[in-house]
Amino acid sequence: MVDGVLRARVAAPAVAGAANNSLLRLLADELNVPLRSVRLVAGAAGRQKLVVVDGIEADSVVARWPGLRV
Repeated sequence: MVDGVLRARVAAPAVAGAANNSLLRLLADELNVPLRSVRLVAGAAGRQKLVVVDGIEADSVVARWPGLRV
C-alpha cells in the first residue's frame, strides 16, 4: 500500500471486463462479503479503480488494510 491506495494484481486479462470482475471477486473474498456488495464505480478502463463495498464498516476495511484511504 502506497499513499493510502491498495494495490492488487489479478491474473485475468484486461479483456471484456475479466480483470475488473476478478478484482471485485478478490475484494469480496478478502472482506468476506457477497460479490454483489462490491461495485466498481470509476476507472473501469484504467489502472486506478474506485470501488464501493456495501455491508461492511469502514473500520473493518481499515483493520484489514491499515493505512487505506476510505
